[in-house]
Amino acid sequence: MAKFSWRTAAVVAAVVPLVALSACSSQGGKPADTGGGGAAGQVASTERIKIALITHAPPGDTFWDTVRKGAEEAAAKDNVELLYTSDAEAGRQAQLIQQAVDQKVDGIAVTLATPDALKDSLKKATEAGIPIVSLNAGESVSKQLGAFTHFGSNEKLAGEAVGERLAAENFKHPICVIQAQGHVGLEARCAGVKAKVPGTEILYVNGADMTSVESTATAKLQASKDADVIIGLGAPITLTLIKSVSTAGSSAKVASFDLNKELAQKIADGGVLFTVDQQPWLQGYGAIDAIWQNKRGGFTIGGGQSVLTGPAIIDKANATDVLKFAEQGIR
Repeated sequence: MAKFSWRTAAVVAAVVPLVALSACSSQGGKPADTGGGGAAGQVASTERIKIALITHAPPGDTFWDTVRKGAEEAAAKDNVELLYTSDAEAGRQAQLIQQAVDQKVDGIAVTLATPDALKDSLKKATEAGIPIVSLNAGESVSKQLGAFTHFGSNEKLAGEAVGERLAAENFKHPICVIQAQGHVGLEARCAGVKAKVPGTEILYVNGADMTSVESTATAKLQASKDADVIIGLGAPITLTLIKSVSTAGSSAKVASFDLNKELAQKIADGGVLFTVDQQPWLQGYGAIDAIWQNKRGGFTIGGGQSVLTGPAIIDKANATDVLKFAEQGIR
């Protein structure tokens, strides 16, 4: 798999084989996976602690199943009770953080897609002495909001990587589709694309309603005859955009960010040019394991810097290799 060398992802300590013995509390998303998927191993003998994982995941987005699977596997290894909650609405995500503070959890792992809405709740967490790790979104504000490290991809660099690739293949008029206006990570991705391909247009859609996504993208493609590629910022969105291209009778190609097994198959079959993987399993695993290691030995993984989990380009040349891991739910 082709990878970039901007910075080396100093990903977590060791990915230790595990046995999934700990149950996970949960609200929202798919049922907790207590299977772990790992080989037999030794659960940590450290005192059992409680960590809250709070994301902005919308219902039904398979990306977050992968993040959660990584978190569950780390929790199982580390003798952690994992409390998973999510809400795509920023105010309600802030309330979930407050609930975790009230529960006196031992650590909070949180996504920062809408940092302004979360800053007051996170301030209460830091005042209570609860260690915080951010993941996925909000790298630029992570330290400012009290997190001691961040696990994720640098979204602007990821966007620039896509832009460089499209420019090299002579694409001049991309449409970059943002499914959640104001999401700092998604906005940064399209800004990165536009920095390398100035003819890029931004299209906002309602990612919570795939029927609306399809119709909005179809209308845009019908009105933009010069569009030569359309870019989805998440696998479910991209799979919907493929339908829009067909319905609109457009000749635009399709590119993507993120991954699931269906998208990996589309890339292998040649229906999608490529995707940029931020390796979400690592984000979930790393965030929980970093808090456990901080509690165990005062360790600060990342040394005050973000730990990059991507970007990594997946195209037809390596999609088949990645597909086997996507089918296991870890890519």
